[in-house]
Amino acid sequence: MKIETKYLGEVEIEENIIIEFPSGLPGFVDETKFVLLDLPGNPIFQVLQSVRSVNVAFIVTNPYHFYRDYTFELDGNLLEALHIRVEKEVMVLSIITLKEPFHTSTINLKAPVIINQTKMFGKQYILNMEDYPSKASITPTSPSTVKGE
Repeated sequence: MKIETKYLGEVEIEENIIIEFPSGLPGFVDETKFVLLDLPGNPIFQVLQSVRSVNVAFIVTNPYHFYRDYTFELDGNLLEALHIRVEKEVMVLSIITLKEPFHTSTINLKAPVIINQTKMFGKQYILNMEDYPSKASITPTSPSTVKGE
């Protein structure tokens, strides 16, 4: 099927790559179907694009590219909701807020996007801990920079 995207124009996608977000995303509860699209020439960032609405798209990344010590536990309700049975099914992404200049951009470590990459279910999971900010620097000065910001 073809979808119109915010950053890549019209793209052809296979239905089996659609990720179902049963509760939508915070602020976008009616947006329940997304695809994860690669940005040409950029292996670090991707686009989490709504299938239905062209303007609902988020730049995302694997947070471990920037914060290797990023750790948290997934609760049983989330594991059940996303049908997660084994750790290898879990994909963790963080939403990026891009700014000019780039080094002032931020990464949301407070509310990672958790995806069951086998069953294609997702949810933005708001961490119930104060260790990680929603606007962490995208250019950390050390692995422990984020704690206590």
